[in-house]
Amino acid sequence: MAFSEVTRERARQIIARYPEGRSRSALLPLLHLVQSEQGYVSPEGIAFCAEILGITKAQVGAVATFYTMYKRKPTGDYLVSVCTNTMCGVLGGDKAYEALRDHLGVDHDETTADGKITLEHAECLAACDYAPVMTVNYEFFDQITEDSALTLVKQLQNGERPQPTRGTRLCTLKEMAVQLAGFADDRGDDVIADGPAGEPTLAGNRLAERFGIAVPGFDPETPISKKEEAKP
Repeated sequence: MAFSEVTRERARQIIARYPEGRSRSALLPLLHLVQSEQGYVSPEGIAFCAEILGITKAQVGAVATFYTMYKRKPTGDYLVSVCTNTMCGVLGGDKAYEALRDHLGVDHDETTADGKITLEHAECLAACDYAPVMTVNYEFFDQITEDSALTLVKQLQNGERPQPTRGTRLCTLKEMAVQLAGFADDRGDDVIADGPAGEPTLAGNRLAERFGIAVPGFDPETPISKKEEAKP
């Protein structure tokens, strides 16, 4: 497969972010980039990265097979990851995963026949204070139950994009891969900034305020630049 000119231009932009002679450091975002076009890191994607960086396909493949976020076979529009590590598992994550597996008719790292949903159990999603959790394309759905997990997946099957518990609205896995490659979400501020904060996070903020804990030199009045205002 020949990659599009858009992907090739973005690849050049990614490599330009790194100092001369250090272009190999661009491999991780480049793998996300090829995944954004094909939905996974294919043999053609491996060859593309190797060619553009001047390294071997074996070197690229070694990295692509190490990190679980790089998928080595076609993946659905929605990657549903259920945490089954100890905290989430005992609080209901295991049961939620089993319910989704039975409903979808697929098991770990398998995709539904329509190509819409890939199911996986995740070792840890680093959100124990919100357990049990699951993510859809890396956006969090907290304190899930068997019923809420099933409802969520049925909404995805019906073409809906339910609002995550915290964070922005859902996008497809390919759209998320573009962002992971280092390019801004182009859906607009009304989509990007509409997600609420989680109560455990807010509780931590309140404790920090109560005890005067802050990052040294941090100015809370510092404005956050919008995408169009950021320096190139």
